[in-house]
Order: sequence, then C-alpha cells, then structure tokens
Amino acid sequence: MNGILTKTVAFLALGGFAIAPMTANAQSRRQTAQSHRQKTKNDWRNTAYASGAVGALGVLTNHQTIGWLGLGGAGYSAWRYEQDRKSQSNTHRYTLRRRKPSRSH
Repeated sequence: MNGILTKTVAFLALGGFAIAPMTANAQSRRQTAQSHRQKTKNDWRNTAYASGAVGALGVLTNHQTIGWLGLGGAGYSAWRYEQDRKSQSNTHRYTLRRRKPSRSH
C-alpha cells in the first residue's frame, strides 16, 4: 500500500510540473496574438497617415494621379484601421465576459 501511495504522489507531482509549462505557453501565445493585432492596427494607421501625406502632396503639386491614389490609399487604410480597432474591442469584450465568475442564486 505504501508503494502505491508513493507512486501516486510522485506521478501527481511530476504531472503538475508537466502541465505548468503548457499553461504558460498558452498565455504567451495569447500575448503574442494580442501584440501582433496591435502592431497590425498601428501599421494601418501609419499607412493612412503616409498615404494622406502623399495624396496632399499630389493635390498641392497638381499631380492628379498621385493625389487620387494617395487619398484612396489613405481612405482604405483608415477603413482597415477602424475594422481592426473594432475587432480588437470585440475580442477584448469577449475575453472579459469569459473571465467573469458566474453568479449563484
């Protein structure tokens, strides 16, 4: 009986050490996904600024093609930034909803 108890305790202890890195890995994946989403969102914002500057330069120098392409790129990039922002907000809201403890009546 003593041998079975010792083996069971050893198995549970080693199993706990094996599971701990898996939960840490899942958390780091979540953080990596969040930082990637934030970086992508910021890239769209920066592209909108740059395209807007190119569009303004085209308008000011009377190069209509550059002006329209720049302003079109700024509009599309701003739209993508807004979509990423909404998606990030929805994901954050969903994560918060999952973390709330359930009420017991």
